Amino acid sequence: MISITVNGKVHRLDVEPEMPLLWVIRDELGLTGTKFGCGISMCGACTVHVNGEAVRSCGMVVGDVAGKSVTTIEGLSPDSKHPVQQAWLAEGVPQYGYCQCGQIMAAAAFLKEHPKPSDADIDANLTNICRCGTYVRIRSAIHRAAALMKT
Repeated sequence: MISITVNGKVHRLDVEPEMPLLWVIRDELGLTGTKFGCGISMCGACTVHVNGEAVRSCGMVVGDVAGKSVTTIEGLSPDSKHPVQQAWLAEGVPQYGYCQCGQIMAAAAFLKEHPKPSDADIDANLTNICRCGTYVRIRSAIHRAAALMKT
């Protein structure tokens, strides 16, 4: 049995410690906002927070998060009022949408460390892939969210 905390709730799971965290989140806990993209920790569709840090859940095994706090997109804000989520909508970021949960989770963690990011900071630190190429809108949304988080 492995005990992990996801979105503030403790779960005791009968899974192998080597099971990817992504599959635990999706298949064992039924939280499907976290997406499978590439399976090799490159695209970022599976981004979640572990102890507040953005990680790619497809490349992390559940045994590595035992005793740690995991936050998925469902736990970021139960009413979608997180400043990053609000900025995403205001800037019209989503198109295809598959990558958006991972993008939002990466941006939320990034803004904790970089409350006044420059474009260069955003470009260097946010490496999630967007198939639609809405990077300009993503950058604008991050600046908007940064301003919202100050108020």
